[in-house]
Amino acid sequence: MLLTDLVAASAAVAAARSRRTKIALLADCIRQADPVELAAAVAYLSGELRQRQIGVGWASLRDLPPPADAATLTVAELDATLERIGGERGVGSQAGRRRLLAELFAVATADEQRYLRSLFTGEVRQGALAGIMTDAVAAAAEVPVAEVRRALLLSGDLRAVATEALTGGSEALRGFRLKVGRALSPMLAQTAATVDEAIGRVCPAAVDFKLDGVRIQVHRDGEDVAVYTRGLDDITARVPEVVEAVRGLPVHSAVLDGEALALGPDERPLRFQVTASRVGRRGDPAMSRTDTPLSSYYFDLLHLDGEDLLDAPAHRRWTALAETVPSDLLIPRTVVSTVDQAREWFAAALDAGHEGVVVKSIDAPYEAGRRGGGWLKVKPRHTLDLVVLAAEWGHGRRRGFLSNLHLGARDPTGGHVMLGKTFKGLTDEILRWQTERLLALERDRDQWTVYVRPEMVVEIAFDGVQTSTRYPGGMVLRFARVLRYREDKSADEADTVETVRALHEGRPPSA
Repeated sequence: MLLTDLVAASAAVAAARSRRTKIALLADCIRQADPVELAAAVAYLSGELRQRQIGVGWASLRDLPPPADAATLTVAELDATLERIGGERGVGSQAGRRRLLAELFAVATADEQRYLRSLFTGEVRQGALAGIMTDAVAAAAEVPVAEVRRALLLSGDLRAVATEALTGGSEALRGFRLKVGRALSPMLAQTAATVDEAIGRVCPAAVDFKLDGVRIQVHRDGEDVAVYTRGLDDITARVPEVVEAVRGLPVHSAVLDGEALALGPDERPLRFQVTASRVGRRGDPAMSRTDTPLSSYYFDLLHLDGEDLLDAPAHRRWTALAETVPSDLLIPRTVVSTVDQAREWFAAALDAGHEGVVVKSIDAPYEAGRRGGGWLKVKPRHTLDLVVLAAEWGHGRRRGFLSNLHLGARDPTGGHVMLGKTFKGLTDEILRWQTERLLALERDRDQWTVYVRPEMVVEIAFDGVQTSTRYPGGMVLRFARVLRYREDKSADEADTVETVRALHEGRPPSA
């Protein structure tokens, strides 16, 4: 299968508005792939690399050769080259990766080069989310979508599921089983704006504290323990205290769902980035444990001593969990039947330093890999009025519009401090309007970005502030999204970097 065909399909998917059309386009493209290319094709169409990380970032994508005139690169050849790039290790590996990358781009057309840049930087924006890709695989293989979803639930790898579905059909899909030691996609929560809304959708309900830690899935089989992240990466060697805690449980085999969290001396949670940095650290785990000890807490039990509990109602899973795991390793939970009770628990979670709650149906099965309506997360919303410093040209259906906004807080001493970028929350109407307005404020540009006079103020919602070495202010907004433009405000009225720093440090802005 030529890569140009996959790139064209991706562009068509990005331009399509209906879910049904996207699924049909993706399914048609998947059918064209050879069996050996299926895993890579599904990954690329999902905006991912089959190899996950290969050591290629923005800096590696500079000074690459001009595009080829004719499309000759196949998906299989691309995948093989990426495997070689990711395999470069040790002395000279950086030069080796650059050489292989240059050779790859030399045989890619202009459209293919643009797609590869987006693929390497995680910016393929085409609306091919996991649910749509799952449906597309089912359509391409002509098997019931429920069978594909179940196989994905148990394997956690849509690429492997797609390969089995298209080469072996329903019979091959039935071969997927929950296997202790093999990670499966975690169940995810939908978002509710308020506790009232969540209880209006799910009641009676259990309400869990929502810890701002690293999601972990822990598998135990005898004395063997494996720990996986939400992204299914194996971090067992980095978290010895998590392994010890689960190894001490009175079970032979189990699969637990929970959170790893770094706590301060006062037993309150530290910032997410502290936990994430500890979990991502590849040095001496004993030293890491001394510097930043981790605590682990659990909220679900998916398997216990030979019995799968995925399809059991939540209350049965939770009863088994409480009988298996000591209370000091359980995420705080209460069962409520009124909004007032839920509000009190939400306030208690915030008072304890956590980021909110998750409202859960007491009867729901565990819908691995899905944002089922049985779980609803509720967090307080932070907002800031920030200045637009620049905007990047969009891709896919946003081609021709200025999309990704560079956001800056006002520095009282002069100028603005950049706090990250966002393209989320922008409707087609806003895209058209802001492109016209920003071009009128243009002061400079490069190939991808238009830099503007800092005059437009935009209201941004975000989930928190974390440390970042990428930006001069040392901070970046988490999950920033546009709420509205504040035409009633001038840039002089935008929020200051001191306000953001106070949020980052957990203190009042006036402190």
